[in-house]
Amino acid sequence: MSRSENSNVSAFPVKERYPVQVGFERREMERILSLYGRMVAAGHWRDYAMDMGRDAAIFSAFRRASERPQIRIEKRPANRNKQGQWMLHGEHGQILKRGDDLAAVLAPIERRLMKLI
Repeated sequence: MSRSENSNVSAFPVKERYPVQVGFERREMERILSLYGRMVAAGHWRDYAMDMGRDAAIFSAFRRASERPQIRIEKRPANRNKQGQWMLHGEHGQILKRGDDLAAVLAPIERRLMKLI
């Protein structure tokens, strides 16, 4: 090998501060899909979408596929030390709840489900 080929190799690779893609962990996904399943069984939601990006992982639930999402659950690890990494958005984009605990952030939706049943 020539010297020019070795010049691109780093002895200690630099680790990125944040991952390339933010995703949901298994327990978080179980919690979210459990709520989604109960809302589908109650007849309130019919579709969902997930977006895993560089900054955030987003779960959106829809009444119908052609509408805006009724709720949006966002996980933004960069906000962990500020306001909490979880955010619950309403249908019109308002932030309903923030925090570090997913169960506490999902509580308003679960309360609404209990009132409906």
